Amino acid sequence: MDEALIREPMAVLGVLLGLLAALFRFAQHPLGRRVFSVVPLLVFAYFVPTLLSNTGVLPLASPLYDFVKRWLLPASLVLLTLSVDVPGVLRLGRLAVVSFLAATVSIVVGGPLAWLVAGGLVPDELRDQAWRGLAALAGSWIGGGANFVAIGEAAGADDTTLSLMVVVDVAVASVWMAVLLWFAGREQAADARIGARRETIDDLRRRVEAYHDAVARPLDLPAALTMGGLAFGGAAAAAAASEVLPPVVLPRIGTVVSGFTWVVLLVTLLGLGLSFTRMRRLEGAGASRVGSAFLYLLVATIGAKAEFHRVFDPANLGIVVIGALWMAFHAAFLLLLRRWLKLPIFFVAVGSQANVGGAASAPIVAAAFHPALAPVGVLLAVAGYVLGTVAGLVAMALLKLVALS
Repeated sequence: MDEALIREPMAVLGVLLGLLAALFRFAQHPLGRRVFSVVPLLVFAYFVPTLLSNTGVLPLASPLYDFVKRWLLPASLVLLTLSVDVPGVLRLGRLAVVSFLAATVSIVVGGPLAWLVAGGLVPDELRDQAWRGLAALAGSWIGGGANFVAIGEAAGADDTTLSLMVVVDVAVASVWMAVLLWFAGREQAADARIGARRETIDDLRRRVEAYHDAVARPLDLPAALTMGGLAFGGAAAAAAASEVLPPVVLPRIGTVVSGFTWVVLLVTLLGLGLSFTRMRRLEGAGASRVGSAFLYLLVATIGAKAEFHRVFDPANLGIVVIGALWMAFHAAFLLLLRRWLKLPIFFVAVGSQANVGGAASAPIVAAAFHPALAPVGVLLAVAGYVLGTVAGLVAMALLKLVALS
């Protein structure tokens, strides 16, 4: 850290925020839209800080990185889950919900199956950290970056392992996303081939447009301060509660789940509870966008901590193979389910990306089918944040079972 060109935590924060702002500005340019339609912006949010830290511009370790994980992660979860419209998700229709939940189940089950097939490729000295890192990857592929860190903490994965998992995530998930974007350009022909019921998409589009027209409003000072109070007040309350609740109230679970994971669980419950109150209207003023900003900063700090030269170690080949098999199982399961239930490819694509890519890429895939449908990706991705922690813990238990058996 001392050898980095920029070492002061606030200066590092300024660089990372400036970098993210530049990426989002570039995304508004025609060239940027073309680039990010192929390679998601989130990839650059991770790899550019990695490049800066591995070339000595930013530190590989900084108090800022710990602060972002401990405080901005739970704060972002409050704001992201606060905006969940549970009745709205249910009104999206049975096909959308089935596609989303099927994608979640395939991720939970696919990891352990992939380990059973290719776990022998993982060297014995890496097996313990491998299953822990893959558990974090399960969190990422169910709910996104927030759950990646939360499940990684619960499993006890170290920073080097998490860095490798982010690279596996980017390499494997980006290929699948490219396939889904390819489907978007051939949507009608693909649906006609299996006789899919496309009328549900038109109805879905009308509901999405009506919902966003009803809640949209400019961000004002009271709304901004309320968001800050709920996000950081909720994070502080959850941190305090996590010190006393798990070992006293739930001793058995408390020995398995870390204190920080309890913070994540508690703020998720808080945000979900607030989603049934008038506080949900803060989404119209941009609650989920503020939460996403925190999340992008979290991803940037994870990237900055990555010691990238370790990723290319031949010993890591087994983990990469497991990740590829895992995603192949996920894709095959969804495509077979689509043919059986005659699902429009839109539901499969967005249900998958709401899990695998989260709020970063689900709207991109949804908008590739129709711009008005982009909020559907956001809505389902936010639902993924709620589901991701619990489902990720289930995947972690299964991975531990097959890895240590």
